[in-house]
Amino acid sequence: MRPFLSQVRTELALTSRQGEQLLVSLGIPLLVLVFFSTVDVLPTGTDDPVDFLAPAVLALAVMSTAMVSLGIGTGFERHYGVLKRLGAAPLGRGRWVAAKVTTVLAVEVVQWVVLVAVAVALGWSPPATGWAAAVLGALLGTAAFAGLGLLMAGTLPGLATLAAANGLYLVLLLTGGMVVPLSELPGPVAAVSKALPAAPLAAVTTGALTAGGSVPPWAWISLTAWAVLAPLAAVLTFRWE
Repeated sequence: MRPFLSQVRTELALTSRQGEQLLVSLGIPLLVLVFFSTVDVLPTGTDDPVDFLAPAVLALAVMSTAMVSLGIGTGFERHYGVLKRLGAAPLGRGRWVAAKVTTVLAVEVVQWVVLVAVAVALGWSPPATGWAAAVLGALLGTAAFAGLGLLMAGTLPGLATLAAANGLYLVLLLTGGMVVPLSELPGPVAAVSKALPAAPLAAVTTGALTAGGSVPPWAWISLTAWAVLAPLAAVLTFRWE
């Protein structure tokens, strides 16, 4: 455990110095939440837009931090040769990936606290019984998206990782049920989205944190599969340089 804990402390210290990335990771979900909760232009299917947007944006925050911020940051660490020494260290790929995911979770706790506080101020009243499922979904989603981010960072050049992470983020944002409900998307698009990690994560958070809502079984199955396979693929394929 000592190498793992040491790496977690290092990752937290490095993350704390990347204020611009933290601002973007929190700023985009917060902007989506506040703007679309006060400007009713989306087909959310709820009486108050914040009832749909608040849990969906919690899922968006997970995707922003675990995939985009982590993937791009790690991609450039690898690009500039920062990670070469880790290849010969006793830490190993598995514990290194676990340290990265643990750091992401710490950032997400702060994000969720801020987003929930703002959502409640906007009139959101989530059912208390849904938080356990929502947190479990966030843990699975973090593993899934962190695996995807590290998979890109460990196999692509730094600039390619930047483009791929941002491009995938935009596609999943628009088709993953985080801004527009899946029911409002064309049938084939919604079907494909259910097999990707964004839609099941959004389905878990919105189903768990909406009064009278429920989480469809396909969401747990898809999200769990991504949470296992994506980090495993990242561990097996990651190249230190």
